Amino acid sequence: MLAPPPPPSPPPATAPAAALPPPAVRDRYWWRLLPALAVLALLVRVPSFTRPLWNPDEGYLAVQARMLAAGGSLYDTVVDRKPPLVPWLYQASFALTGDTTLLGPRLLAVLAWLLAAAFTASLARRHAGPRAGITAGILCLLLSAGLNPADTQAASFEVFMLPATVAAVWCADRAHWCGAGLALAAAFLAKQTGLAVLLPLLWCVPHRAPAGDRARALGLLLGSAALPVLLAALATAPRGFLFWTLTGSGDYLAFSGSLATLAGRALVNTALLAAAAAGVLPAALAAVRARRTGLGPGTGWLWLWLAGAALATALGLRFFGHYFLHLVPPLALLGAGALARVPRRARRTALAVCAGCCALFLAWGLLAPRTGDEHSRRVAAEIVRRTAPGEAVLVWGMHPETYWLAHRPPASRYLTAGLLTNFGGGRTGTTAVGERWAVRGGWSTFRREVAARPPVLVVDDARGAPYRLSRTPTLRRWLRGGYVPVARVDGAVVYVPGGR
Repeated sequence: MLAPPPPPSPPPATAPAAALPPPAVRDRYWWRLLPALAVLALLVRVPSFTRPLWNPDEGYLAVQARMLAAGGSLYDTVVDRKPPLVPWLYQASFALTGDTTLLGPRLLAVLAWLLAAAFTASLARRHAGPRAGITAGILCLLLSAGLNPADTQAASFEVFMLPATVAAVWCADRAHWCGAGLALAAAFLAKQTGLAVLLPLLWCVPHRAPAGDRARALGLLLGSAALPVLLAALATAPRGFLFWTLTGSGDYLAFSGSLATLAGRALVNTALLAAAAAGVLPAALAAVRARRTGLGPGTGWLWLWLAGAALATALGLRFFGHYFLHLVPPLALLGAGALARVPRRARRTALAVCAGCCALFLAWGLLAPRTGDEHSRRVAAEIVRRTAPGEAVLVWGMHPETYWLAHRPPASRYLTAGLLTNFGGGRTGTTAVGERWAVRGGWSTFRREVAARPPVLVVDDARGAPYRLSRTPTLRRWLRGGYVPVARVDGAVVYVPGGR
């Protein structure tokens, strides 16, 4: 007698999605939620529109975009240790709004946060129901303001990276492998640490793809991610792309500086983000202790996402506040899952507390003294007074926004002293600063550029910093060979060619 056939293999693990309502109900859900999230996204970004600049990163990107619009070539005559997507976004927005204001990038930042919140809400809704989706979307936006305003309100690399990371997880959770790969590529092309989201994506491959289809799923994921990166490299300069985004950042990432300073910055920013999440933090911690996210079984992707975000935040041990934005979407999901298990009144109270904390952070952004860019403004005014439009200038310092404020082209592709000395913001007490730690070939390129197009004005804005002239003999000799000091602005020394 023939043996009975074996029972069929169980289907591959899938997300324990809540039962979906009818299509008409789903449509009403998003038609109501998306406008509400859009209004909230605009509200939490209101302080960003009140200042010309929030930090030097915005100034650097603005100068890059202006140089690209004038015919510059990324990773050749326009350089930075970052992928190309955000400079391109700045350039595109300047084409629409003009390059004398950051209105365009800041509107794009509102859209980026709206997309991140919408994808976060969709993930939570899939795993824990409609109310969890609403909670997650709201939390994502409330927590986005929960750090120093200079870190949260700037149109920075992390802001444009986050919607792509959430979209990547959203696609992988639904086994849309090509979409996940394209979103992963977009995250990387915004900032290298976007690759951290690869951890939850790799978890999804064996848990969302059928057993016999996992190799194909992994191939689609990685192939779809590689193609846009390859196209971006070909659209710029492949060797330059590889150097400036990956191989040339070893010294920048290496640990140096005061351990006490770095630890203090890490603790302060952790405390700020925890304060922003004060309403949901008790429930989230209880969920972590119980190892129950409230999003149902099969959510290992969330823990890996959170771990990857923490790793990206700590990479290089600088612990800048904007690095902590990596944590916002997974924390919002964790909080939404935890609140899904509490009574409705407790959930509303938790969100109200988070909203109150968010309001305090927004008040900080609106009311804090506007002294951060005053020095750059005064130096830029002196440059404008002494030069004509189109004349190249050189500002030796860490404030690239001076070029943008003065509306004068830089004489070199190196917009800060950091690339020529390995000086990085936030690294107090480090000794690895000087010409010997410059990017490979940096000083020979610099000498060639200033010889071909001598700047009509030089500003030594070191003001005693580790990259001061006494520690950069090449710059000191070049400067003394043809320039004389004529003015001093807030400690910055202004030089013009001898006899001018």
